[in-house]
Amino acid sequence: MFQSKLAFFIFILPFFVFAQNSNWQTPYEKGNKNQTATYEEAMLFYKRLASQYNTLEIKEMGLTDSGEPLHLLLYNPDRNFDLSKNQSKAILLINNNIHPGEPDGVDASMLLFRDLVLQKIPTPKNTIIAMIPFYNIGGTLNRNSFSRANQNGPEAYGFRGNARNYDLNRDFVKSDTKNARSFAEIFHLVKPDVFIDNHVSNGADYQYVFTYIQTQHQKLGPDIGLFLQNEMTPSIRKQLLKKKIESIPYVTVYGATPDKGFSQMMDLPRYSTGYTSLFHTIGYMPETHMLKKYEDRVKVTYEFMLETIQFTDVNFKKIKTLKKDNAKTFSFGKSYPLQWKIDSTKVEQIEFLGFESGYKKSEISGKDRLYYDQKKPFKKQIPYYTSYVPTKSVTIPSAYVIPKSWWNVLDLLKLNQIEMTQLKNDTIIEVEKYKIADYKTSSNAYEGHYQHSNTTVTKSIEKVSFQKGDYIISTQQFGVKYLLETLEPEAPDSFFNWNFFDAVLQQKEGYSAYVFEDLAVEILKKNPSLKEKLEKKKAEDKAFAENGSAQLDWIYKNSAYYEATHLTYPVYRILNN
Repeated sequence: MFQSKLAFFIFILPFFVFAQNSNWQTPYEKGNKNQTATYEEAMLFYKRLASQYNTLEIKEMGLTDSGEPLHLLLYNPDRNFDLSKNQSKAILLINNNIHPGEPDGVDASMLLFRDLVLQKIPTPKNTIIAMIPFYNIGGTLNRNSFSRANQNGPEAYGFRGNARNYDLNRDFVKSDTKNARSFAEIFHLVKPDVFIDNHVSNGADYQYVFTYIQTQHQKLGPDIGLFLQNEMTPSIRKQLLKKKIESIPYVTVYGATPDKGFSQMMDLPRYSTGYTSLFHTIGYMPETHMLKKYEDRVKVTYEFMLETIQFTDVNFKKIKTLKKDNAKTFSFGKSYPLQWKIDSTKVEQIEFLGFESGYKKSEISGKDRLYYDQKKPFKKQIPYYTSYVPTKSVTIPSAYVIPKSWWNVLDLLKLNQIEMTQLKNDTIIEVEKYKIADYKTSSNAYEGHYQHSNTTVTKSIEKVSFQKGDYIISTQQFGVKYLLETLEPEAPDSFFNWNFFDAVLQQKEGYSAYVFEDLAVEILKKNPSLKEKLEKKKAEDKAFAENGSAQLDWIYKNSAYYEATHLTYPVYRILNN
């Protein structure tokens, strides 16, 4: 009797396992593997999974521009989801569908989290896995089959712009969208040690299914950057190769072909991995190749996330220590690079798997057009540039002072958990003051802004009166890099260059020339040294000497009548410790 029951159990077990596994098939698996789950399908899948497995929790977070909230998924085999009590573990954060036309991460993550809770893959013992399943919800809901004209599948997908048509991967500093502000809340709650933001590439054709952008190691910081460059990335790539997945850094070529070589991308803070690096987090941006089959792209995205989890799990103590120590390297009085350029004197040769390219007559225009011949693959060594050199640096001050009137900037600093104190009384402080000397402004709109660039400043040491309630912000804190990249006006993604301080670029008062002419004469009579400077400028500048209006304006701007706030940058630097 016992043997017959045992035989029945053994007989029925495979059917039970099959039924259990089929119950957790994703829409991607149920279809032809050229389909991506809709927002509703994926969220229902995760909610069902979390309701049956207590190693997974879903939290509803802040709103997006679509009106829908972001969600945060947490996987922890210890079933402890209070992140403040998990300081001993590493945390890896995954972000999906920042560009919903690139949904590889959506389907790969559904498979990954399913396999984690069902224990189909090794259970990470030292790492909590966090995920935002859909970051650009508005774009995800705007589903179509045509907006990614150069992409091979899936059959339908979302749109790049969010509900207000912002590209969210340009919004991490300026934070124009609710999405970005809610992301910041999640990021500072999770405090990830490693970050993955899943994408699909545009650009040249080559043999690789998988490419990646890693946080630029020099910009990240010295020790943690070398660990990323020399240990973490090579180890992950080696494990992928064991699974027959060739990989290469993101191919950054524009108007050229990759066989001539390319350079590592410098991820500015406007981008996700650039932003997360400001808080000493190692970042990866997988970029699967647009022309490869969707099934292949989902597979390599899955395997990259899995290998990154496993590397993080083994090296969690070192990663956490390097992250903690990195903030200490950016201390008062040290030089901090604001702008970089490729060091063309340092180049390495890497193996590249490409396709022969050439030009043929366009059937549209009759002119030459570029093409890649996938029937002619090649393997050869090409130059690759990974080293940058600073082109502009700043000495780190001991603190910044920001008047309370600039609440829009202060709100973003507070959102990003920047520590600050308010003056208890009206106070005079000796500070370094910037004047905006020059800048260029784009003639075309870019993500809701007419961005400034090539900004330069002049500096002076002055005693400035500040009011009770104005803010003192020490640089000796974990967010020091965020402060430097946003508050230094010459930094490419500074708040100044994103138009937060445009009000100081406009004069609010002026003069009527026929009235000021007589006053200008009196000013020069009372100030011989100013008259001497005027005559010198006229002698040295012929155009100025022949322009009466310019001379009158020069006198005005060198008089007590000119408003001191014009072009004065309203963020001040304290240089004494």
